[in-house]
Amino acid sequence: MNYTVEEQTPTPQEYCDLRVTAGLSAKSLQAAEIGLPNSLYGVSIREEGLLIGMGRVVGDGACNFEIVDVAVDPKYQGRGLGREVMTFIDRYLASVALEGSYVSMIADEPAFYEKLGYRLVSPKSQGMTKKFYQKQ
Repeated sequence: MNYTVEEQTPTPQEYCDLRVTAGLSAKSLQAAEIGLPNSLYGVSIREEGLLIGMGRVVGDGACNFEIVDVAVDPKYQGRGLGREVMTFIDRYLASVALEGSYVSMIADEPAFYEKLGYRLVSPKSQGMTKKFYQKQ
């Protein structure tokens, strides 16, 4: 397989499309247009210009980092591309995280990330969420 890795986020439309293709929750184009430029780090994998994998890091750049949007097009899964995305993300985090920095994620497939050295925080801590929606 001939692919290229770019250390940048995809375009907002590509981002929205790959999230849905990969089975992640949909995001609005407006949210992507606002959110992607605020990323601390992004990685995109392409085959002949087509986005087939991605991942991002968001946060404040010192105290807290969150790994988000790790996705691979299902047609390309099982080829190590998710691991490749995480290799780039881990390399970035190793270069910027300080003593006491907290790196977190919410994972749909925790077993994948456990193979890469990530650990569940429960029972010591529990992840939580609350959704807010702006009325249009």
